[in-house]
Formats: sequence, structure tokens, C-alpha cells
Amino acid sequence: MFELALDPTTWAILCGVALLAGFIDAIAGGGGLLTVPALLTAGLPPHLTLGTNKLAASFGSLTASITYYKKQLFNPRFWFASIMATAIGALLGTLIVDHLSIEFLNKLLPIIIILVACYSLFGNLSTTQSDDLPKLTRTIKVKQWLQGLSLGFFDGLAGPGTGTFWTASNGMFYKMSLLLNCGLARSMNFVSNFISLITFVALGHVNFLLGITMGFFIMLGAWFGAHSAIRFGSKFIRPVFNTMVILLALKLIYEAYF
Repeated sequence: MFELALDPTTWAILCGVALLAGFIDAIAGGGGLLTVPALLTAGLPPHLTLGTNKLAASFGSLTASITYYKKQLFNPRFWFASIMATAIGALLGTLIVDHLSIEFLNKLLPIIIILVACYSLFGNLSTTQSDDLPKLTRTIKVKQWLQGLSLGFFDGLAGPGTGTFWTASNGMFYKMSLLLNCGLARSMNFVSNFISLITFVALGHVNFLLGITMGFFIMLGAWFGAHSAIRFGSKFIRPVFNTMVILLALKLIYEAYF
């Protein structure tokens, strides 16, 4: 099954999926909902899928976060607690996932993918039009630590849909514009991706050639997505990619349980 992932036709399909995932992820989050099922369907084992996806996703999340930072839509000093908490959570999640059996992951990942896809499709984003950051109070710092630890842990443990959860929870926790929301979500996605990637590399769960190749296309898609975020919303994109993901996940569930 592993050889299938290196087949030229399969490789081309994965790169096409990566391009679309990078574009979507930079706007609404959820790019991993496309790349992880695609890698699993291509035949990569779950641990190798998660590690390779982290490598590829790091290219896109870095590109998107830099773009938002340059547009002054992310303030690292204000979100310092979120950065630290996310890094710690991602490290813990990645270490734990290494001890889960392949059979367990085969059954767990499709369920996570469908749940996150449904949440993304039907979830409500509570945002304002304010371009100002909220006042940095003790309550805000507590929220940053709780949010960062939990979502960083989830990204290290499973990954797909973390960006969508960041966007949704930002809207509930902080009163700020959707663009500031996206700037935070994409930047925290890079933090957890990078920390998890380092851990997966140390554990030997990364296909570098495939990850770097997909990463280039994710980076290209993320560049276009981040620069298009102001002009194009996610109301049209989300139903489309969630439909695709649910179909892929149903296929994976059928293979895992039947």
C-alpha cells in the first residue's frame, strides 16, 4: 500500500488536493480535512499520514501566518500565552498519538474527520467588525492558555480541522474582526504544526519527499487564499469541501469497519 503513495498518478492527485487544501485552509481552516483523508486513501499508514501531513501543512500555515502578520492582523506579543500553550499542547498530543495502535487510528481518524467537517459546516462564527484587539486581562490570558493547550493537544493528536476549531472558538472567546480571527487561527496552526512536525520527525513518522512536494502546493494555495480572504468569504467554500471530506471519510469508515 505504501508504494501506491509514490505512484506518479497518485502523487499528482495528492498535489492537486494539497493546492486546494492550502487555499481553503488560509481562508477558513480545515485544509487537513482534505489532505489527511487523501493520504490515507492513497495507502499511507496512519502515523506516517499524520507526520507527512504536518510537514506539508507547515508550509501553508507559515505562508498564511506571515501574510496576516505583514497585514498587521496578528500580534505575537498580545498572543504570547496562546503561542506557548499551543506549543505545549501540540507536543503532548503528538507524544500520545505515537502510543496509539495503527488499528485504533484507522478507526478513530475517519470519525474525527466527519465530526469536524459537520461542525465546520453547521457551526456558528460569532464575530464583530472591530479591528481592535480586546484588552489583555487576566481572564483573556486564562482563555488563551485553555484554548491553546486544548487545541494544540488536538492538533498533535489528530490534526484535521484544528484551524476550523480555532476560528470558531476565537469567535466565542474574543470580540474581534473575522480577519483578526483568521490571523490568530492561521498563526496558531503553524505553531502546533511545527512542534508536532519536530516530534514526528524524531519518531520517524515523516515521508519527506512526499511532504515537501505537497507542501509546495499547499504553500502556493495558501498564498492565493490568504490574499483572497478579504475578497472571498468561506460561505461558499465550506459546504463544497465538507461535502468532499464527508464522502472521503465515509469511504475510510467503510474500509475500517466493514
